[in-house]
Amino acid sequence: MQAGAVRRTPAAPWININTLTVAGALVAIVAFAVYAGRHEFNLGAYWLIGIAFGVILQRSRLCFAGAFRDLVLLGDGRLMRAILVGLGVATIGFSLLEARFVPDPSFGVLPPGAHIQTVGWATVTGGLVFGIGMVLAGGCVTGTLWRMGEGYLNSWVAMGGILVGLWFGTRTWSWWYDHDISQRSAIWLPGEIGMAPAILAVLGSLALLYLVVLWWEMRTPHLPAAPRPAEPPVFTVREYLQRGWGKVFGSGAWPYLVGAIALGTLNVFAYALKQPLGVTGEIGAWSDRIADGVFSAGALPLKGADKLAGCTATEGAWWITNRTGLMLGIPMGAFLASVLASEFRVRWSRQASRYPQVLAGGVFMGYGALIGVGCTIGAFFSSIPSLALSGWVFAFSLLGGAFIGTQIIRRLP
Repeated sequence: MQAGAVRRTPAAPWININTLTVAGALVAIVAFAVYAGRHEFNLGAYWLIGIAFGVILQRSRLCFAGAFRDLVLLGDGRLMRAILVGLGVATIGFSLLEARFVPDPSFGVLPPGAHIQTVGWATVTGGLVFGIGMVLAGGCVTGTLWRMGEGYLNSWVAMGGILVGLWFGTRTWSWWYDHDISQRSAIWLPGEIGMAPAILAVLGSLALLYLVVLWWEMRTPHLPAAPRPAEPPVFTVREYLQRGWGKVFGSGAWPYLVGAIALGTLNVFAYALKQPLGVTGEIGAWSDRIADGVFSAGALPLKGADKLAGCTATEGAWWITNRTGLMLGIPMGAFLASVLASEFRVRWSRQASRYPQVLAGGVFMGYGALIGVGCTIGAFFSSIPSLALSGWVFAFSLLGGAFIGTQIIRRLP
C-alpha cells in the first residue's frame, strides 16, 4: 500500500440478512393466508390469528408455565397477575358473545364453540399431570410452539415428547371415557345460576385471586426495578415512528400486562370468528396421523369425542382445520417477531441431562392435555372465560401439578 493511502472499509450491504429473512417470512405468511382463504376463509383467518398469537407471546415473554412455576418456586406473581387480567378481558368479551348465542341459559343449551368440558377425575388428573410436565419441560404447549419458532432446540425435543404423550393418551382414552368422562356432565355456570350472576362470579373470583396472588408475592419482597432514564424529545415524524417501532420490536420485551391483555383480546376475536384459542386437539390429530402412517397405530376417532367441546383430537386429513392454521401460525409469528427484534438464534442446552427431562416433561404434558381435553390455553385460558366450571378445576389442578413439578426439579442434578 502506498504511503498516505487510506484504507477503505467495505460498505455495508444494502439489504442485510435480517431484512431478507423478514421479507421471506412475510411473503410466506401472506401467500399461505391467500391460499388457505381461497379454500376456506376461516382457515386463512386462523392462520393470521396464529401469527398474532406467536408475536404476542414472543414479544411479551408471556409463559403460562412460568406463571404457575414462579408463583410456587419464587413467590413471584407478576406473570400470574397479568394472566388473571387477561382472563378478565376475555371473560367480558366471551360473555357478550355467549349472551347473544344463548339468550336464555335456563333452556339447558350450551353456546356453540365455547370450551365447556365435563368435570371429573379426568379433568383433575389431566391438570395435575400437565402441571408436572410443563415445569419439567420449562414451558407449556403454546410456550413450546413459540420457542420453537425462536430457535430453542429444547422446545423441539419437548414437542416430540408432547406428540408421544398425546398418542399414549389416545390409547387409554376409552378407559377414561367409560369410567369417568361419559358419567360426568359439562357445567356451564349461566345454566346453573343465570348469566349475570355467573359473569359477576367469574370476574369477582378473578379479582379476588389477583389480590391473593399480590399478597402472596408481597410475602417475598423483591428489589424494585431500576427507574428507566428519561427519553429525549422527538422533533420529526421519522424519529417518532422509529421510537414507536423500537418499543414494539426493540430489544426490550413488552410488559406482561400488555401481552396478557392483547392475548385476551385476540381470544375474543377468535371466538367471535368461530371458536376460542386452543392447539392440543390439532397436535393430537397430527400425533395420531404420524403414528398411523409410520406404525399403523392410529387410534382416532376417540370414543365419544364428538359429544365434547374444547380441544379434542379429531380424525381427518392433513391441512383442513382451523386449528391447523392456528397451530402453525404460532411458531411462524414467533420467528418473525424474534427476527425483527434481532433475538432469533439457535439455542441448545449444554447439559445432556436436560434433554431427557424436557422429553419426559413433554410426554407428561401431552398425556395430561389429552385426558384433560386441553392445555393452559384451551382448558384454562379459553375455558374460564367460557364461564365453564371445568376451567377452574383444571386451573387449580395445574397449580397442584406445578407444585409437584417444582419439588421434582429441586431434586434433579
